[in-house]
Amino acid sequence: MMKRMIGLLSIAGMISTASAQQDSQYTQYIFNGIHINPAYAGYKGDIYVQSFYRSQWAGIKGAPKTFSVAADGAFYDDKVGLGLIVSNDQLGAQTYLTAYANYAYHIKTGYSGTGQLSFGIAAGMVQMGLDGTKLEGYKPGDELIPVGSQTSTVPDARFGIYYANESFFLGLSMTNMLARYLAKRNTEDSRIPVPQPHLYFSAGALFPFSEDVKFKPVILFKDDTKGPSAMDITTFLLLKDRLWIGAFARTSFDLYKKDYQQKGLAKEHAMGGILEVFATENIRIGYSYDYSLNKLRNYNYGSHELSAGFYINRRTTAERRQLRCNRF
Repeated sequence: MMKRMIGLLSIAGMISTASAQQDSQYTQYIFNGIHINPAYAGYKGDIYVQSFYRSQWAGIKGAPKTFSVAADGAFYDDKVGLGLIVSNDQLGAQTYLTAYANYAYHIKTGYSGTGQLSFGIAAGMVQMGLDGTKLEGYKPGDELIPVGSQTSTVPDARFGIYYANESFFLGLSMTNMLARYLAKRNTEDSRIPVPQPHLYFSAGALFPFSEDVKFKPVILFKDDTKGPSAMDITTFLLLKDRLWIGAFARTSFDLYKKDYQQKGLAKEHAMGGILEVFATENIRIGYSYDYSLNKLRNYNYGSHELSAGFYINRRTTAERRQLRCNRF
């Protein structure tokens, strides 16, 4: 009964804050940065196809579920990166389908050319929907509940900058650059959630402990104009260029003053573990588990995320193995 109430309250909150649609949450964004930054397109060199499935807050009715497929590669002597991402979000009665074509231009830097500065842009479409048949009102004929399904489709764009060399990386990107403004015009008289611009900053480094053991810390900052700013801190050990073992913590912080934000919210969001293995030279498989640190921990069984990636060979074996294991 309590789980059902939490689910209904979550959906009710979604309706009352319909103008505050947020981007999908991915714990394993580290394994393919194109999900948050279009400048990452083609960075791995090889053509790479990857899928994600995330089930958040398992056990709560209407909890978020996300599925995504991305493919990208480098062309024209690795100067140009091209990619495609299709993603589907479901949160209770709310759906959020997106498709983006990504373009990145790569510039080699440094005397040895091991550094790379990339500028990327993505253009696509966003389809937002709300299915009133999946909502339950407090009383029959509740006017807050839409009749049937409502959908709205608008164009959108993303932009990003990404720099990486053999030792560290930095990334800065923005998503939902157009959708918010165009969606407001199309959804004035509906309760369809409107996507908000998101700003991402990511950074990380790679420290070799020995030939077989490397250490990789990564940090991600995320902010939108409607909710609290968030920070992910993740640490990895890379063993024998084959197995990634990591742990992370996710929390919120006050980047700037937001008078409309609810006071007294818990800062700690989640913690958990990540595992990724090169099952073969061309196949990567990952799994992560999130454990809630706020009050939701009493009403769900955690969040589960699966990923699977496949490389299409375009390089020599030795060169390919080194790039795949050490690149961010």
